[in-house]
Amino acid sequence: MSNSPLKPHPTLAQHYGSDEKRQDYIDGLFDASAPHYDWICRVMSLGSGQSYRKDALLRAGLGPGQRVLDVATGTGLVARSALQIAGDPTAVIGLDPSSGMLQECRRQLPVRLVQGRGEALPFRSGHFDLLSMGYALRHVPDLRLAFAEYHRVLRSGGSVLILEITRPRSKAGLIFTRFYLKTVVPLITRWGTHSRQAEHLMKYYWDTIEGCVPPETILAALRDVGFVEVERKVMGGILSEYRGKKE
Repeated sequence: MSNSPLKPHPTLAQHYGSDEKRQDYIDGLFDASAPHYDWICRVMSLGSGQSYRKDALLRAGLGPGQRVLDVATGTGLVARSALQIAGDPTAVIGLDPSSGMLQECRRQLPVRLVQGRGEALPFRSGHFDLLSMGYALRHVPDLRLAFAEYHRVLRSGGSVLILEITRPRSKAGLIFTRFYLKTVVPLITRWGTHSRQAEHLMKYYWDTIEGCVPPETILAALRDVGFVEVERKVMGGILSEYRGKKE
């Protein structure tokens, strides 16, 4: 296993110039867009996002009473579904680096929220039954480092679930998805929110999807840090569910 960082995508100089400025740039975009984020996600998923999140958690084996850590929880969209299944607000913890996102999340979700990053989790080892991450894999600086932390905080037999949007393999699918996510969604976002930052976040969102490492690299990185039964389930051609277990 290489010791060099495994970045989820190449440096996007058109957005943040250099890797040293990357994290501040991302934090700023999410902080500014937080009040609009739930609305954007409903529009982008055509209203189907929340039912999909819940179904994905059930497919990953989440059940009542299990302890869940939702990394990059944002406004708590995945954590809300996890709470519905787990049934106990004390069983679900949300973690996110964005103070703006956490502020929005606190208004609607009665779970413990922690400000922090996935590559340096402030939790003891072997504590959680399931770790989830919804559509944020593209924002971590080092996939292996983050995945190693996910593995550490899971109990033996615990599961990881990473939801992500993946660039379609077919030419027609790519053309349609690029047009929708790169052009339509940012325009609707600007019209609906009157926020230039929220519009820019959606443009950045697509650029990270288009430049993201292939699914095979993500699966290999999960195996590299010790996950077993690693697999990817694809829904609708673009929604990827990466899953694995800790022995």
